Amino acid sequence: MQKPPACPLSHLHIYSLYPFLSIIIMAFSFSFTALALLISSLAAAFLLLFRRTRYLRMGLPPGSLGFPLIGETLQLIKAYKTEDPEPFIDERVTRYGSVFTTHLFGEPTVFSADAETNRFVLQNEGKLFECAYPASISNLMGKHSLIRMEGSLHKRMHSFTMSFANASAMKDHLMVDIDRLVRFNLGSWSSRVLLMEESKKMTFDVAVKQLTSFDPGEWSENLRKEYHLVIEGFFSLSHPLFSTTYRKAIKARRKVAEALTAVIMERREEEKEGAERKTDMLAALIAADDGFSDEEIVDFFVAILVDAYETTPTIMTLAVKFLTETPLALAQLKEEHEKIRAMKSDSESLEWSDYKSMTFTQCVVNETLRVANVIGGVFRRAMTDVEINGYKIPKGWKVFLSFRGVHLDPNNFNDARTFNPWRWQSNSVTTSPSKVFTPFGGGPRICPGYELARVAISVFLHHLVTSFSWVHEEKDKMVFFPTTRTQKRYPITVKRRGGGLSST
Repeated sequence: MQKPPACPLSHLHIYSLYPFLSIIIMAFSFSFTALALLISSLAAAFLLLFRRTRYLRMGLPPGSLGFPLIGETLQLIKAYKTEDPEPFIDERVTRYGSVFTTHLFGEPTVFSADAETNRFVLQNEGKLFECAYPASISNLMGKHSLIRMEGSLHKRMHSFTMSFANASAMKDHLMVDIDRLVRFNLGSWSSRVLLMEESKKMTFDVAVKQLTSFDPGEWSENLRKEYHLVIEGFFSLSHPLFSTTYRKAIKARRKVAEALTAVIMERREEEKEGAERKTDMLAALIAADDGFSDEEIVDFFVAILVDAYETTPTIMTLAVKFLTETPLALAQLKEEHEKIRAMKSDSESLEWSDYKSMTFTQCVVNETLRVANVIGGVFRRAMTDVEINGYKIPKGWKVFLSFRGVHLDPNNFNDARTFNPWRWQSNSVTTSPSKVFTPFGGGPRICPGYELARVAISVFLHHLVTSFSWVHEEKDKMVFFPTTRTQKRYPITVKRRGGGLSST
């Protein structure tokens, strides 16, 4: 009787089945993974659709919420790393209008590039809206800083700060200090200069002098280096375990606080011993009727130093960049300042009347502030449900007021993305400047040092154009994230002209 044919597998070793089993397992795993991805995608799409439908019913501005959790954060960061100043807003304004809804840094946010909406929000600070900065900035500034103060305390401290940087203070003593410190810093320039770096030294020295009466030296330079690390941490993850930058910033912040605390304690001892009282901001805070603790003064100073280290020097640098690229403007600026210098000896300081006569210089400063937009905008949070222009902003939602979006809007400024200082002498501003030009913010939280910044920039430009000629030989583009700046700190090669910097 014929035997049935042997099973083909009967002669195979069990291990020879592994490839087939592996294929079956991989197929099953792939199917399971694909199924999981499909379910996740459907769930995400459902959540997105649910949110959009819900937000439409709420009467929100049009827009897109992007992906769940991350929203449009990655698109925002990618956009601002290009040379285009406003790709993120431009695209959405074209699609949705000047007020739109998005989702950034884990929170639903209403973006406004509309001057009227921005003004409404700024004027209703403390009534309908409140400050809402990222945790990294709030933590590094300190709980007693101006950005975290509210109500009557903020109003009082804001007024106090402005009293040390207003026109009267400039005339009395600040103008002389600024002129002297600018001369001191420019006096060491030779050959190749990193303009952004040198500008930061100058403005930091001016601020330290205003706060503590300290002249430039080893102490202020060490403080500046630590403060640089603090600034670096502003746009990082606000947890030391996940961010080396933030961890370094926290450590540097501690060193800054220790250095300032030592100065405060020493000054308090001098006051007790009856030493001659200084006229700086520290003396006024110590002498205040209700008194301030060392920690409160430190936090207050840390916030003030932000402008001194970051915003004003950036405007100085970009003003030079724009002037270098616009020879006619540079020639007219030189002519204005050479007339002022011709009426003074080399050692004679600039006076308040000289500053007030710098009319074209103010056009250059205005235009640099408008085009550069170092402060691209500010965050606020709705304290209650708010209706604006037919739209509703729910309580707890963030609002981002884009100053750059307004400044670069051709409906507000003709040929808006071109540096043109002469527009401030003519009718090239299509709307009243007070309504569309907000480089220092507005409302109760307008930058208290805006006049000081203007004076410092003007004095710097005066001594630069009357004491030096320069060339920029290295390509250096502007970037806008995390802050407005040039990638290479704008290197220039300078050549000294006769006179102008003999004062020490």
